[in-house]
Amino acid sequence: MALADHPNCIRQGEDPTSFPDIIELNVGGQVYITRYPTLVSVPGSLLFEMFSQRNSRPMARDSKGRFFLDRDGFLFRYVLDYMRDQQLVLPDHFPEKLRLQREAEYFRLPELVKILAPKVSKQNSLGDDAFQSDSEEQSPNAEVVRNLTSVSAALAAAANNQSAISDLRRSGFITIGYRGSYTLGRDSQTDAKFRRVARIMVCGKTSLAKEVFGDTLNESRDPDRPPERYTSRYYLKFTFLEQAFDRLADAGFHMVACNSTGTCAFAHDQTDDKIWTSYTEYVFYRE
Repeated sequence: MALADHPNCIRQGEDPTSFPDIIELNVGGQVYITRYPTLVSVPGSLLFEMFSQRNSRPMARDSKGRFFLDRDGFLFRYVLDYMRDQQLVLPDHFPEKLRLQREAEYFRLPELVKILAPKVSKQNSLGDDAFQSDSEEQSPNAEVVRNLTSVSAALAAAANNQSAISDLRRSGFITIGYRGSYTLGRDSQTDAKFRRVARIMVCGKTSLAKEVFGDTLNESRDPDRPPERYTSRYYLKFTFLEQAFDRLADAGFHMVACNSTGTCAFAHDQTDDKIWTSYTEYVFYRE
């Protein structure tokens, strides 16, 4: 069927009053179906002029004969809702108010622009006026500044109070683990000779591990793990157990458990000394 033969298509030169009562619109790829009186409900608006007798220009259509508007298809639903009853109802925490205001200006809906403008201007004015001088004692923004100053002073005092900081610390477990090896002499008559620890591994809640070890914590394979998730893929950039224990003690942790396993890997051919490998874990807890 030719486009001109589509039931919703108006031929050039035909009386615009022959618009059907039900109008199909394609707005940015979103299809809307509404009544003709809704589109002309606001005199002077762009839609009123497009669908009124004063419009003599042919309007763009899509492949299915629907009137096409090259605008934001998502936001047009609120424009159309407003034109139905001249009221605007937005969802909570609606993030597109500025863009919706721009759409209202495009469709020449001054009352809708006024509804949106006070909320936007209030936010902007807060950003511009929130830091007025202290001489404006009667200004609400000056009161906000004083309150913020009081809060900052309270936080500074709390930072100087070690007990207050301790109260804010969260409880939790951190496990320190490492693999090592040592040489044990014949008949166990000589002291064990320990080798240097190759890597100290950290297991626990991500936020606690970062709090205790900070930039000495090396993130392995899962750097984007959320703070409240647990991980066993951290290891320390240093290899001294005493240093790890000192950091845990300074953060308020104390050891609650430990365990170790050892296996004989091989014996030295000439000295008969046995090389043992071990894995050790220390579990720390903070109230």
